[in-house]
Amino acid sequence: MIQLYGYELSGNSYKVKLMLSLLGLDYEWVKVDLPRGAHKQPEFLALNSFGQVPVLVDGNTILADAQAILVYLARQYGTEGWLPLEPEPMSRVIRWLSTTAGEVRLGPESARLYHLFKATDINLERVNQKSEFILTQLNNHLSEGEWLELGHPTIADVAVFPYIALANDGKISLEPYAHVQAWIERLKHLPGFIGMIGIQEPARV
Repeated sequence: MIQLYGYELSGNSYKVKLMLSLLGLDYEWVKVDLPRGAHKQPEFLALNSFGQVPVLVDGNTILADAQAILVYLARQYGTEGWLPLEPEPMSRVIRWLSTTAGEVRLGPESARLYHLFKATDINLERVNQKSEFILTQLNNHLSEGEWLELGHPTIADVAVFPYIALANDGKISLEPYAHVQAWIERLKHLPGFIGMIGIQEPARV
């Protein structure tokens, strides 16, 4: 049984839960109590010396970092649709994993840390500027297609989705970004989609 160590308010933990669900994989959820510092205890540090969630344990394989875990799940359990094998389309998908760890983290994810988790070491004005930049880029990009790359859902969409969909937690409005909003709704209607606190599942008919 796959084990996923994470925290329920973590967008990075959520994106791995979402990928597991989209792939129809069973797993055991192991809560890591971040507010109580469980991620800094020896037991958890033995799994990830960085002291960060999520961590995925699959048999003898132990993986940290949400983007790396998405790559593993796509290749180990998914089809080439989620992560192509050919270099050019693969690179287009991987580009968005970098964007997730860069612009999305510096923008909407940091805004959420400031407002929801009361992080004090964040320059809010700069974070808001970064958020506007990446949301504008995403909106322009999505004006040309329904998905981030290749005309169908890939791990690029799963990687970018959580902190964009959680933008309201960081007091970032998605109102000006119609194409981003439409993309969020498309993702919510994928078979196997699950939500989290702050991301509501669509009504089931």
